[in-house]
Amino acid sequence: QVQLVESGGDLVQAGGSLRLSCAASGSIFSINVMGWYRQAPGKQRELVAAISSGGSTRYADSVKGRFTISRDNAKNTVYLQMNSLKPEDTAVYYCTYGTSWYSFDSWGQGTQVTVSS
Repeated sequence: QVQLVESGGDLVQAGGSLRLSCAASGSIFSINVMGWYRQAPGKQRELVAAISSGGSTRYADSVKGRFTISRDNAKNTVYLQMNSLKPEDTAVYYCTYGTSWYSFDSWGQGTQVTVSS
């Protein structure tokens, strides 16, 4: 099992920035995918961004150009730099880990991001 510990969630004003971090530990395969999902009350959970161990990235259309996902493979840590935040970005953000783009099977406990206008 892989354990994920998230940090960085906060209350910010619209237009501001936050950087989320997620450190993974446990039985980690060298080839993997890590990413961020988010879920707001009354809305479906959506994939915000993901990055493979090789550096390939995917983003939700709603965050392209504003968010950047990156990782440090040596530290088994993934980051989400969030710029130009909007109130609609308000959600609980969950770090995820899996061995393919289609199998996220480890989840963090979530970190709250609140954006006010």
